[in-house]
Amino acid sequence: MALVGPPPLLSKHPFAVLLSDLRDERSASVPFPPGETRFSLARTRRFADEPLPMLLEAYERFGPIFTLRLFHGNVVFMLGPEANHYVTVSHASNFIWREGHFRDLIGLMGDGLLTIDGEFHRRSRLIMLPAFHREHIAASVDVIVEETTRALDQFTVGGVVDLYAATRRLALRVAMRALFGLDPDGERARAIDAAGLFEQALSFYASEYLLRVFRGRLSPWARLQAAARKLDTLIYSEIAERRATGRRGQDILSLLLDAEDEDGNTLSDQQIRDEVMTLLFAGHDTTTSTVSFMFYELARHPEIVARLLVEQDEQLAGRQPTASQLISGDLVELELVLDETLRKYPPAWVGPRRAIEAFEFEGRTVPARAFVNYCSWASHHLPDVFPEPESFRPERFTPEARAKLPKGAYVPFGGGSRTCVGMRFGQLEVRTIATVILSRFALSLPDDFRLQIRQMPTISPRAGLPMVVGPRPAAPVAGLSAAA
Repeated sequence: MALVGPPPLLSKHPFAVLLSDLRDERSASVPFPPGETRFSLARTRRFADEPLPMLLEAYERFGPIFTLRLFHGNVVFMLGPEANHYVTVSHASNFIWREGHFRDLIGLMGDGLLTIDGEFHRRSRLIMLPAFHREHIAASVDVIVEETTRALDQFTVGGVVDLYAATRRLALRVAMRALFGLDPDGERARAIDAAGLFEQALSFYASEYLLRVFRGRLSPWARLQAAARKLDTLIYSEIAERRATGRRGQDILSLLLDAEDEDGNTLSDQQIRDEVMTLLFAGHDTTTSTVSFMFYELARHPEIVARLLVEQDEQLAGRQPTASQLISGDLVELELVLDETLRKYPPAWVGPRRAIEAFEFEGRTVPARAFVNYCSWASHHLPDVFPEPESFRPERFTPEARAKLPKGAYVPFGGGSRTCVGMRFGQLEVRTIATVILSRFALSLPDDFRLQIRQMPTISPRAGLPMVVGPRPAAPVAGLSAAA
């Protein structure tokens, strides 16, 4: 018997959804928190272009909970450690993801872990967790090293590479092989440009808010759907081949094909497709942005690179890193750099939710059915939590400094029952890719490059990340890492 899926959305027609949102807002039984609640197209456009400074300004004016009217409706934002913990852990049962502001992602990913709630989410998560146990993750290191080496073989010293684009292709190949046992060079995979299709689909979130409402042939939604259909061709054909031949491996797709929940329910082809699509997206998009932002910051901080090179020479001595070294955190300097990158640039920058019941937080009321967002990106930039938040300072995450952080201060992967199920795999992948790059090359920024960030829905460099490829320098004198 197939596992019972989530309840359907109340409505899929975008104009009906807008009207329903407005009705919910007007029927509110308690006031919204203070903020900017008058309609403003300029505010909506500014939020689309630069949400971080806008949210930080509102935090300074209104405190940790406030309301902004964006496009057609009020949105409640909750920032800071206590707010993050409230939404993701202590009162998580009062919030649903499925009817929040990223609900259109269901059009791409279907009913995968990211887009579902409640009992179906719990059962689906239990089915997925064994695939992310330590031994399964460790077995992926060789694949990540092999694919990274293959990608870096295309780099030329003295040339310029778009690290963002290159990492997107690399991370998708890793996700195909390590997570799903798909051959990225096989006939089916070569017939489509999977990385390009994800970019096409997610560009829906780079379009104007008003255009996202339309569903015509040339609309952003139509482009998202067209990309999803092409990706479906690859996923469904692999599912059919595995079912027909009985072929299995140590990958998530094999697990999903044979998985049962505690009541013996299995997953339908549609449910398997939705989980595969979700993890292909999450398994490459967050890695791509994290690697890109990490090397952007390293290019601006040669003293940090020097410490990483000393560590590499001391710990690896010219050898490839082992799974044990990468998982256990033996590369301490790299671990600090990764944590600080995720603080300053958390890929899943906002947590869109919808309140089920009215509630009160910090003396402010929030109506039932209100849109409620926590934002790790803004919370990680609060100077009262992280002093000089724009500075890139890996030492914030030494064991002593981390122990002083308030509960809920650092949430790059969410929290509670919705903590990213692939978090450890993603961290392992970033550590591995970064280590291999640092062992071969030095990457620097062109003099005229200025970073701009887009949100679609993860944050990433708006115009890619051009980097000049140089030879790996010799590590500084041993001991620099300890003295710096």
